[in-house]
Amino acid sequence: MITRLLVANRGEIARRVFRTCRSLGISTVAVFSDADARAPHAREADLAVRLPGVRPAETYLDVERIIEACRASGADAVHPGYGFLSESAVFARAVLDAGLTWVGPPPEAIAAMGSKIAAKRLMAEAGVPVLPSLDLAAPGEFPLLVKASAGGGGRGMRVVRDADALAAEVESARREAEAAFGDGAVFAEPLLEAARHVEVQVLADWHGTVWALGERECSIQRRHQKVVEECPSPGVSEATRELLCAAAVRAARRIGYVGAGTVEFLVKGDRVAFLEMNTRLQVEHPVTELVFGVDLVRLQLEVAEGAALPPGPPEPRGHAIEVRLYAEDAAYLPQTGVLRRFEVPGDVRVDSGVESGSEVSPHYDAMLAKVVAFGATRTEAARKLAASLRRARLHGVTTNRGLLVDILTSRAFLEGDTDTAFLSPGGPLSAPSPLAAGSPVSRAGGDLPAGPPVARGELPALAAALAMAAGRRRDAAVLAGLPAGWRNVRSQPVRARFEEAEVVYDPLPPGVTAVSARPEEVVLEHDGVRQTFQVARYDGDERVYVDFPAGSAVLTPVPRLPEPVEHVAPGSLLAPMPGSVLRVEVAEGDTVAEGQAVLVLEAMKMEHRIAAPAAGVVSDVYVEKGQQVEAGAVLAIIQKESS
Repeated sequence: MITRLLVANRGEIARRVFRTCRSLGISTVAVFSDADARAPHAREADLAVRLPGVRPAETYLDVERIIEACRASGADAVHPGYGFLSESAVFARAVLDAGLTWVGPPPEAIAAMGSKIAAKRLMAEAGVPVLPSLDLAAPGEFPLLVKASAGGGGRGMRVVRDADALAAEVESARREAEAAFGDGAVFAEPLLEAARHVEVQVLADWHGTVWALGERECSIQRRHQKVVEECPSPGVSEATRELLCAAAVRAARRIGYVGAGTVEFLVKGDRVAFLEMNTRLQVEHPVTELVFGVDLVRLQLEVAEGAALPPGPPEPRGHAIEVRLYAEDAAYLPQTGVLRRFEVPGDVRVDSGVESGSEVSPHYDAMLAKVVAFGATRTEAARKLAASLRRARLHGVTTNRGLLVDILTSRAFLEGDTDTAFLSPGGPLSAPSPLAAGSPVSRAGGDLPAGPPVARGELPALAAALAMAAGRRRDAAVLAGLPAGWRNVRSQPVRARFEEAEVVYDPLPPGVTAVSARPEEVVLEHDGVRQTFQVARYDGDERVYVDFPAGSAVLTPVPRLPEPVEHVAPGSLLAPMPGSVLRVEVAEGDTVAEGQAVLVLEAMKMEHRIAAPAAGVVSDVYVEKGQQVEAGAVLAIIQKESS
């Protein structure tokens, strides 16, 4: 019997496992790096053990340190979560050799699926349909997909469309795979374009019972990483569903699988092809839990204790959709900083690794939370989830919330027309929705009242201006009752200037009435339609955050007497995020073309290519390989070619 469980992970998945343990009366142990010393998961466990350092290799990926943490805390079992060591046969063996209970599949099963190259051979032998592997030296067909043999999460994966790019993309994939998984082996297979990414949840016990808990649709991805997942898939026929589930059970039986795992496939029409098997709990497991009415973590723990599963799984009901809320901008670049406020309302499940006040660091994955909605129908779940995201208060760090709302409300998604090209160039939602010039409204902005004289996006700026004026009156030492902008003789309207917009707030624009204006809340009526705007500001953050039923806005006030700022030379390439310089691909004096790679940064476990914005000559390079840089640091200067 498990009495004290150590979760060899961090963030959202550690908190998720702790939640089930509390319901079962199992004591919990967290491990944390120095970067996670104040993280919620470290605080919520009964006991917590520090892993000195911040790099994954010296903390969450250090097998000996994790085993020592078990000894120090008296843990008698280990749950690996997902990522890090969750698919390491070496770690699983080390846990068992230490006399601890391993909440996962046998090391032999992990090893069998640890190499995607070997896994494809095993699956073919078991009668599971697979794609052919291509010779990297002479593939013979394009487009193709280069994939890391170890790990997952889209790392070490590259699409190659012609022979000229093959060598560079293979080398890039190898580097990223080595950095992420300690294994740089890669292989290639045909790229099955416009296919669906569909996976089957399996659960097996030590007594020979194997469940297939339906399928999950995971096609909407960016950078080969999932963004939206749902159960069941809207594009899988009953015949294909039966084929997928039968193939997943064969795969699990072939390797003697025990515990929770996922078998992933590509589906295009009636064609089904095995992708890989993840020998762990998946990030998107909540959608299966909601549809099948199970707690997969609880079942993992019971199976690890030797319990037998019932002969068959529960019957599915309804529909569940999950979105991954990332700290990233519209270009999918990860963002860091202090998450000033994190509130997600509504009838949804929120599995998060953060809370208000959390620091989003550059050392780990950019996912903040998973937000999941369940409904009797797919339409109900999508509508409920979009409404919750619109009303979320997410301050301090840029997120992909607007993109998620765009997806959930798009016609293609609502019609179930999803495949792996959904967010690719030319796909149904290939780029962020354009904003009106100067509009500060996020893409969750939706249905703001529009039309003259108030331009779309001006109302949030107007609300911010009125809230700021109310705050100044509240804090005034004398004459607090005077109206905003009061003068003995006033000849000009009173304006508020933000980097994103400029508004006149005294007098108000025609058709607009201020019903009430307080520093934290402004109620405006525009052409008979009344809206409430929640306004927030934080010490140490100059921005103004405005939330309203249709979305949100972030505005940066322009000071009347701006402070002198350091001049940035024309042509400067700035670091978009904190990170480490992986390599510098140019030297001073080189001529570069527009879009040519100048250097590559590594941040949040991904490679980020910094390209020349225009053709020119590299006049200065300020960084070198291995150097740590902060966001906004000048990396290089390119003198633009004269026309």
